[in-house]
Amino acid sequence: MSFTTLVDVATLAAHLDDPDWLIIDVRHQLADTAYGARVYAESHIPGAFFLHCDCDLSGATTGTNGRHPLPDPEILARRLGEIGVGPQTQVVVYDDAQAMIAGRMWWLLRWLGHEQVAVLDGGLQAWNASKGALTQQVPVARPANFVAKICDRCVDADYVQAFLATSRMHLVDARSPDRYRGENEAIDPVAGHIPGAVNRFFGDNLQADGRFKSASQLRMEWLAVLAGALPEQVVHQCGSGVSACHNMLAMEIAGLPGSRLYGGSWSEWCANRERPVA
Repeated sequence: MSFTTLVDVATLAAHLDDPDWLIIDVRHQLADTAYGARVYAESHIPGAFFLHCDCDLSGATTGTNGRHPLPDPEILARRLGEIGVGPQTQVVVYDDAQAMIAGRMWWLLRWLGHEQVAVLDGGLQAWNASKGALTQQVPVARPANFVAKICDRCVDADYVQAFLATSRMHLVDARSPDRYRGENEAIDPVAGHIPGAVNRFFGDNLQADGRFKSASQLRMEWLAVLAGALPEQVVHQCGSGVSACHNMLAMEIAGLPGSRLYGGSWSEWCANRERPVA
């Protein structure tokens, strides 16, 4: 059995010694980019490899392509192969940030054509609450041949601009409501949102304990967000293309697949002052 959205703590614990499973730790903080590597060195789930949000899950920034541009797919594929992700590997990803970074890794693997990837539901907090094992030992990689097969899961700024205010695109902004409304912008140089975007804060996909809401609850809520639009018409964005992936994961859990990501998101959009802002 393969897992393509979520894995619970008990299931992961039962597969810690499974050679066909591989765990990736993607803990990260925007305000402290060394945080992930530091806490990984202190302790992590046994067998987990560490990948960095800026260095591995993102490409080089130019000042106009957003804060977390998509990585070069061949470079990421090579890195995944180095840590042992092969065609049949079941990958499990976790963080300690409400699955915000884990969702990005989940989406990247799906973008590269690897379907057997799931997020640890509840993240490291759920693992610790269950008294799951932790270690400082870095696993020995068994390199594999990971070949990227790019799937049509993203759009660019030109696409978004071309379909603003049309029924061809239903744009969903995953940022917090105050940032969406332009009331509290502490990260990007311009406040506001892309005209026509509706707001669905990624944190609303979760229960109070940090685990995702049930599939039926998510489906009900997301059908309201879609307001009649088809999943294939949905384009997700956020500040830099990270938390938007959380919303894509939630739609998949809800049985609403087919949406796409605007990877550059608000940080790329507002870098060009000729683009409209609401």
